[in-house]
Amino acid sequence: MTKRTRRNHIPAFKAKVALAAVKGEKTLAELAHQFDVHPNQTTTWRGQLLEGAAGVFGSDSHSEPAEPAIDVKTLHAKIGELTLVNDFLSGALGPSS
Repeated sequence: MTKRTRRNHIPAFKAKVALAAVKGEKTLAELAHQFDVHPNQTTTWRGQLLEGAAGVFGSDSHSEPAEPAIDVKTLHAKIGELTLVNDFLSGALGPSS
């Protein structure tokens, strides 16, 4: 028995298999045989399709942004504060030799 090499499937093929699984016209075993993939892989791709289906229609306007807005004034104030501390410490400690 020859060992099969690992295969990488293109996204279009995965979508085709997942859509066939979502339709439910055939069992997972029949689909796996038809597309020559393992039934667990068919189940995984179907789950990924169902999870990502909402993203097809765009982002939800009620969701929070992925990253919080950066407050530039606060960052500039912090930079100024740290600069003062560095200047004070370099003067208080004297030149290092």
